[in-house]
Amino acid sequence: MAVINYLSNLAIPFTILLILTYGLIEKNKVFDTFLDGAKEGIEIVVKIFPTLIGLFVAIGALRYSGILDFIIRLIYPIVKFFNIPTEIMPLAILRPISGSASIAIGSDIMTQYGVDSKLGLIASTIMGSTETTLYTIAVYTSVVGIKKIRFVLVAALIGDLVGMLSSVIIWNFMS
Repeated sequence: MAVINYLSNLAIPFTILLILTYGLIEKNKVFDTFLDGAKEGIEIVVKIFPTLIGLFVAIGALRYSGILDFIIRLIYPIVKFFNIPTEIMPLAILRPISGSASIAIGSDIMTQYGVDSKLGLIASTIMGSTETTLYTIAVYTSVVGIKKIRFVLVAALIGDLVGMLSSVIIWNFMS
């Protein structure tokens, strides 16, 4: 364990030294290249900032307006048919939209029911087997200017649904 700790402490300084050495061998202006990359990074942040603000406002409105509870009550017959715990539904609904909201809900589930409980295991498996699809698609497509995302969105949401249902089915079978 001490060797792994030592190597992990050396990883970043070694990487920086490797980049500097490579830049000197190739006769590149390393600092100027770094500044160009930082400038490009700031331009990307400026491009995606409006998208991020819109997503954060929409997520806040969804969480605090009561719409989430309404949606869960609306789909309750389907949830009951597939033997999906209703406590997991806020996580399942918000996971494709927001990573921070889903982490908060997952943490709440684990705090309330325990990490080794069936609900805690389902929540952690959902977190590991799904993606913040809408956020990821919105950020990446807005940066490169893609407007037609419907096929990517459908495929990604189907993948999320499969991950969520698999999580529930596996843990219902295992426990």
